[in-house]
This record gives sequence, C-alpha cells and structure tokens, in this order.
Amino acid sequence: MYTSRRNFLKKTALALAGTTVLSNELFAAINPGELLGIQLYSIRDDMKSDPLGSLKKVAAMGYKHVEHANYVNRKLYGYSAVEFKKILDSLGLKMPSGHTVMGKQHWDAAKNDFTDEWKMTVEDAATLGQQIVISPWLDESLRKTYDDMKRYMDVFNKSGELCKKSGMKFGYHNHDFEFSQKLNGITVFDILLQNTDPSLVVQQLDIGNMYNAGAKALDIMKKYPGRFESMHVKDEIKSTGGHDPYESTILGKGVIPVKEIIDLGRKSGTKHFIIEQESYQGKTPMESITEDLKIMKKWGY
Repeated sequence: MYTSRRNFLKKTALALAGTTVLSNELFAAINPGELLGIQLYSIRDDMKSDPLGSLKKVAAMGYKHVEHANYVNRKLYGYSAVEFKKILDSLGLKMPSGHTVMGKQHWDAAKNDFTDEWKMTVEDAATLGQQIVISPWLDESLRKTYDDMKRYMDVFNKSGELCKKSGMKFGYHNHDFEFSQKLNGITVFDILLQNTDPSLVVQQLDIGNMYNAGAKALDIMKKYPGRFESMHVKDEIKSTGGHDPYESTILGKGVIPVKEIIDLGRKSGTKHFIIEQESYQGKTPMESITEDLKIMKKWGY
C-alpha cells in the first residue's frame, strides 16, 4: 500500500498536466478569434517616412496584426486599399481594424443616409479584410447637448448596419473627454454605451487615455461587462511635458494595472488586444513596441 514520493509526484504531475491541457482548451474556447496587434500610430513617424520598411520591421518583430491610423483620400500611408492589402499579405500581416474618424460630413440628415465618402471608407475597410471600422473621435459639435449626442448615436447604429452588410462592425475608440464631460448629468461614455447596439457597434476601450480623466478601466469593464470586444493595451506614466498629466510608456512600467485589465478582458469577451504607445521616454518607437510585444507574450498573449 506504500506509494513512494517519486511515484506520487509523477502521478500528481501527470494529473496536473492533464488539467492544464483541459483548462487551456476550455480557456481557448471562451474566446475564439483572439488576436494581438499593434496600432501603427505607435510608429507614426516611421510609417510616414518609410511605410513599407516599417511594416517589414513590424513583421520581423513577430507581430501578425496591425491597425492603421492613416486613411486620407482613400489612401493608407500613400497606398490604395488594394495595394496596401497586397503589402500586408506579402509580409504575413492582417489588419483586423483601422481608425478613421466618422464626422458630420459623413452623414446626410436630409437624405437620412451616409455620404459617398463614408460608404467608400467602409468599402475600402472590407477590401482590407477588416473586422471593425473604428472611429477614434467624437467631434464637439456632436456632443453639445444630450439630445444632439443621442441622435448621433442613431448614426453610430446605422454605421454598424452599413458595416454589417460587408461582414464587419462599426467601432468607437475613447480618449478622456468621454469620462469627464457630462450631458444632463450623464457622462458622454455612458450615453454612448447606453444608446448603441452591441451587436452593431464595438467599443474599443483605450485603457490609458481614460486615466487622464480620472477613470479606471477595471471600473468601466465591471460596469459594462462584455462590451469591450477590442482594447488598446497601454500603460501610463507621469508626463514629462505636454498638456496631459500622464503619457504612455512601456507596458508594465507605469501606473495602469495592465495585466489585470487584459486578463479581465479576456475572461469577458475581449478579442482584439491592440498595443499602442505614443510616448517613449528616450527610446525609439521601434524599440518600444519591440519591448511591448515581448511583455505581452510573457503575459500569455
């Protein structure tokens, strides 16, 4: 009846291994389609001077997904959607989302329809293989009053319907004003979340931007569980200059509990984890995003 310590440890190790495999399979099943990417605004100067060379470096680092922040006159960093897609394909990169501001000029209230400019934006996003078309700003003119903003949230939902026709969703990316500005005593962010259809409009939670308004990602995620399909993974440190009290930094080096936030996101349905760093504290942007990727991989992403 005697069992040696060696046999006991061996049996325990085998049992734990089986449990780990099972739990990993269950965990993977919770969030199919999860991906890790980089917002190209992180290397904006590099992309401006040498977009092709910069994308080659990004791919060589090990990134598989990128998110654009430069769409002007149907061009991305100087390339048409078709041309840019070919470049991405040649480098083994995919672009699941991109940033293009949807403004007043994109909605014709008289016709109750989008202008051709926005329809072409959505068309090009589909050509690029995007899953989400993200607007990263809400103009002040659209949030002067509670009623103004609530009406525009109908446009958000309609943009989601337009994107849905091409197999995509519409999305919104926050800064900090959404948490500091109130209309009828309700924050802009709450108005946004309460008046958009989650099946049509994705919220891309920037976990760093909100910190300058005193908001905390964990609190917001607990208030609106399951609403953040996409996330900008960012850390913040006290600013050395500029107007904001905090600026972004290498993941894990600042005041944001980044790993706790992304782990909660993973458990509650976040699929897109997009790294973004906008300030570099003496490092180059390329050095910074290389470190950020290593940290995310170390954390299991």
